[in-house]
Amino acid sequence: MPLIAIAVLAYASGLVAGFLGAPAAAIPLGVGCAAIAVLRRNGAHAAMAALFTAGACMALWSAAHDARCRAAAPRRAQWSAQLEDAAAPGAYVRARVRWPGCAMPASMSVERGRAAAGDRVSIAGTVFVTARGLKLAHARISPDGARDPLLVARAAIGARIDTLFRGDAPLVRALLIADERAIDPAVRDRFAVSGIVHMLSISGLHVAIIAMAVELICRMARLRPAMASIATLAITAAYIAVIGLPAPAVRSGVMLGVRAICRLIQRPTSPWAALALGAAAPLVIPATVLDLGYQLSVLGMAALVASGALAKRCMTATYTGLRGSLARTLLSSCVACMASAPLVAWTFGRISLVAPITNILATPVVAILQPALFLTVAVSPFRALGMLLADACHPLLRALDAIATVGASVPYAALTVAPTLATAVLAGAASIAMLTACVSRAPGRALVVAAGALTIAAWRPLWPVQQGALELHMIDVGQGDAIALRTPAGRWLLFDAGRDWTGGDAGRSTVIPYLRRLGGDVLLFVLSHPHADHVGGGASVIAGLHPVAYWDGAYAGTSPPYRASLLAARDQHVMWKRVHPGDSLVVDGVRLHVLAPDSAWMVGLKDPNAGSVVVRAEYGRVRMLLMGDAEKGEEERLVNAYGDDLRADVLKVGHHGSNTSSTEPFLALVRPRVALISVGAGNMYGHPSATVLRSLAAAGAAVMRTDLEGSIVCRTDGHTLEIEEGGDRWVAAPRTEP
Repeated sequence: MPLIAIAVLAYASGLVAGFLGAPAAAIPLGVGCAAIAVLRRNGAHAAMAALFTAGACMALWSAAHDARCRAAAPRRAQWSAQLEDAAAPGAYVRARVRWPGCAMPASMSVERGRAAAGDRVSIAGTVFVTARGLKLAHARISPDGARDPLLVARAAIGARIDTLFRGDAPLVRALLIADERAIDPAVRDRFAVSGIVHMLSISGLHVAIIAMAVELICRMARLRPAMASIATLAITAAYIAVIGLPAPAVRSGVMLGVRAICRLIQRPTSPWAALALGAAAPLVIPATVLDLGYQLSVLGMAALVASGALAKRCMTATYTGLRGSLARTLLSSCVACMASAPLVAWTFGRISLVAPITNILATPVVAILQPALFLTVAVSPFRALGMLLADACHPLLRALDAIATVGASVPYAALTVAPTLATAVLAGAASIAMLTACVSRAPGRALVVAAGALTIAAWRPLWPVQQGALELHMIDVGQGDAIALRTPAGRWLLFDAGRDWTGGDAGRSTVIPYLRRLGGDVLLFVLSHPHADHVGGGASVIAGLHPVAYWDGAYAGTSPPYRASLLAARDQHVMWKRVHPGDSLVVDGVRLHVLAPDSAWMVGLKDPNAGSVVVRAEYGRVRMLLMGDAEKGEEERLVNAYGDDLRADVLKVGHHGSNTSSTEPFLALVRPRVALISVGAGNMYGHPSATVLRSLAAAGAAVMRTDLEGSIVCRTDGHTLEIEEGGDRWVAAPRTEP
C-alpha cells in the first residue's frame, strides 16, 4: 500500500479517536509513538504517529469550536442564513445559518415572510439547539437581496424533475440531486431489505457513471482526449457543486481528477493512492470522518480495489468472457457487502442476505438510468425532447424498483441484528483483516486475525456483565419517552420506545444503538400507553432486542405503531401480559411494583394518557417512580390508593411536564429529590409547563430535561444517588425527612 494511503489512514484514525471522546489518550499516545520513532531514526513511523496526533488535535479543536457555537446560538437575536427551500408562512424549511466564526445547519417553521430557495435572509425567532444543528420556531424572515446561484440551480432542477417525472419524481430527485425527503417509507424499506438502499443517495457510483457518460459524449463529439478529459472534469465538478458537495461525491470527483491527470501526464498511479487522495479531500471538514455516507463510500471503494487484486491472483485463465465478468462482479459484490456489514449492522440494525445478488442486478440498471436522467434534465429546456427522454426512463425506474421488491420478498432476505459496541468493533476488525488478506500475497496472518476477531465476537454475548448498581437511563428520543433500567447484573428493563416518523422510528435509530453500546440482554418491555410518541419504536425494539416479556395496560383502543408492536411480539414469541395494580417482579435485586391502571379505572376512558402504566422500582433504600403520561385524574387515584407509599427519590414526570399532570397533592406525597422530564427541543406543545417547573422546584426536586441535557443517567447502589448528565456527574442531596 502506498505511503500516502497509510498517511491518510493515520490522520483519519486520529480524527476518529478524537471525536469518539478519547483525545486525552490519543494525543499522548501519538506523541509518544512519534518520539520513539524519532529516537529509532524511523522517519516513516514518526510521520505516521505525527499525523495521528494531528488528527486527534484537529478533532479536539473542531469539537470545541462546535460546542462554542452551540453555546452562543441561543444568545443571538438575529441570524443570517441561506435558504435551501422556498419559504412562506407555515412552511418548514432548511437553511444554513451563519454568524461571525460559526455556521450551522438549521430547520425552521416560518411565521412571517417569504423568500425563494437560494435567497440569503435575515432571521429572527426562538432558537433551540439540537443534535443536528439549530431549530428555529416562529421564524420571521426578510430577504436581503443576495442569492446563492448553486442553491438556485438545484431548486430549478428539482422543479424540472417534478414536471418531467410526476409520480416518479421523488425517486429521481434522490438519484440525481441527493434529495431523499419525498421518498415513500415503504419504498425506502424495501430498498433497505434488498440491500440496495445506498442507490437512493448520491454516492461515488452515481458520480462515476455520469462522468463516464459525459466523457463518452465528448469523445463522440470528436474532442481530443485531453479536451474531453478537461470537459468531463469541469461538468462533473459543476454537478457535484450543484448537489451540495456530499462527501461521497467529492471523494469520487477527486479520484476521477487524479485518474485524468495521471492519464494526461502519462504517469500511472496505484488505485490505493487515488483512493487516499479522494478520501482525504472531504476531511477538510474534520467531522466528515463520522459521516455514514463518507464511511460507506470509502469502504465500498476499498472493497472494489481489494476484490480486483484478489481476482487477479485467484482467477485462472478459464474465467474469461461472460463467465469471467460475472465471477468478478459477484466477487466484488460479496467483498463490498462483507466490508460494509459491520457498519451497516451497527447503524441500521439489519443485514441484507440478498445484497450480493440484488447489487449485481441493480448496478447495470443504474449504469444506464443515471446518465439518462442527467441527459433528460440537461435537455429539459426543450420540453418535447425532455418529456420524450423522461418517458424512456420510466421503464428503467420500474426495473430498479422491481429488483428491490423481488429482493425484499425473498424469505429471510434480511436479518435483524443489534450488535454491541464490542461486537461491532470486533466485526470491523475482521472486515479490515479480510480486506488486507484480499490484497496480500501472504494472507495467512490476516485471515488468522479475522478468524480470531469473529470467534471472540461470537462468544462475546455470553460474557457476564456485572454493573453492581441500578441505573435509570432516560434516553433522549426527542418528544417522546424511552426509559431503561439497567439492573446490577447488566440486564435491561425498558419502558417505552420513543416516537416514529415517516421512514423511521426512535427504537431503531436511538434506543437499540444506545442499549447495545452498553451491552446486556433486554428482559422486559413495558408500554405505558399506546400513543405514538411512546410506542412508535416498539416494533423495532421488540424485533431487534427480543425481550422475554411485554407488559401493557391494554387500553381499549389502538394505533398503527401499537398494533405493529403487538404483531412483532407475536412473531418474536414474546410473552404479552396485561398488568394490574399489585403485579410485581424481582430482577437481580431490583423490585418492580405496578401501581396503575386498574380495570375499574380503565372503563370508559377516552384518552390513553389517563390509563398510563405506573411502575415503582426499588433498589435498597432508593425508589424510582415512572409515570408514563399519567395526568391529574390518575394522580388523584394514586394519592387516594397509596398515600405516603408514593414516596420516591427519582420521579419520571408524567406527560412530559404538561400542566395536566404533577399536581401539588401528588408531589407533596412523592417528594422527589430528582425530577426527570423527557421532552423534545422546541416542541409544539410548549412542554414542560412553567407552572409544573415551579411546582417541582417548590417540592425540592432537581429538574433534569432531555431537551437541555440530552440523555440522563441516575445511578444508585441502594443508598446514594448519583446523576450523570451533559458530561457532568454529581451526587443528589440526601432526603430531608419531615
